[in-house]
Amino acid sequence: MNMKKMLVTALCLTTAALAEDAGVKKSVWQGFEKLDFSVDGRAAWVVVPKAAAPGKPWIWRTEFFGHEPQGDLGLLSNGWHVAYVNVQNLYGAPVALDAMDKFYAHVRQTYGLNAKTVLEGFSRGGLFAFNWAARHPDQVASLYVDAPVCDFKSWPGGKGKGKGSAGDWKRLKEVYGFTEEQAMAYKLNPVDNLAPLAQAKLPILSVCGEADRVVPIEENTRLVETRYKALGGPITVIAKPGCDHHPHSLKDPTPIVEFVLQHAPTAK
Repeated sequence: MNMKKMLVTALCLTTAALAEDAGVKKSVWQGFEKLDFSVDGRAAWVVVPKAAAPGKPWIWRTEFFGHEPQGDLGLLSNGWHVAYVNVQNLYGAPVALDAMDKFYAHVRQTYGLNAKTVLEGFSRGGLFAFNWAARHPDQVASLYVDAPVCDFKSWPGGKGKGKGSAGDWKRLKEVYGFTEEQAMAYKLNPVDNLAPLAQAKLPILSVCGEADRVVPIEENTRLVETRYKALGGPITVIAKPGCDHHPHSLKDPTPIVEFVLQHAPTAK
């Protein structure tokens, strides 16, 4: 290669690197590099491990990033990336899933993350995790959900044992474009839409409190457990005796980390 071609090649590579870094803000989160950027106007970020595991596996926190992060930190220490895009107050509605599609495409193309992600749904984040998995079961390795909302009639609707949230219920109906009657008749809540996950044999881990008064376990995780097993889907439930909606996660995240690692995607 002559000098002119070498200079042109170097310039192209430099331009590509600058384009990749354009708009990316670098910081440190819990001792790991954090890359903040925007996808279609939504704040997003990826936390980078010290050394990436083969295939660049990643876990996708769908809500409440940074809350009870012990599982995420354990995975970062095992070479996993941790990712997030802000879809707050969209309650797993189609508009949220569309935004998640764009984020998935962006981090795959820009950072080379694995084709299969692990979806991590804390509380209302369960709606995003289950709904996106049902839309794209072939792009999911497993689900780790924590005190997850699995039926929006339970929360924020408050139509069962839980107290619900009137403000969130109003916003949810607006986001979905539902009347009260349409919301109550909706058949694509996670508890009703488990077949795509079961057909893909997606492993699910749910960690939740047996005494949850916000997202009652009987109306959410236990109902998913019964129906998912009936469909032949693999699910593990860790129910914490006497625990309410908080605290999330586990003091010792080893069972969570081991579950995710056990069902890690192949290196591709």
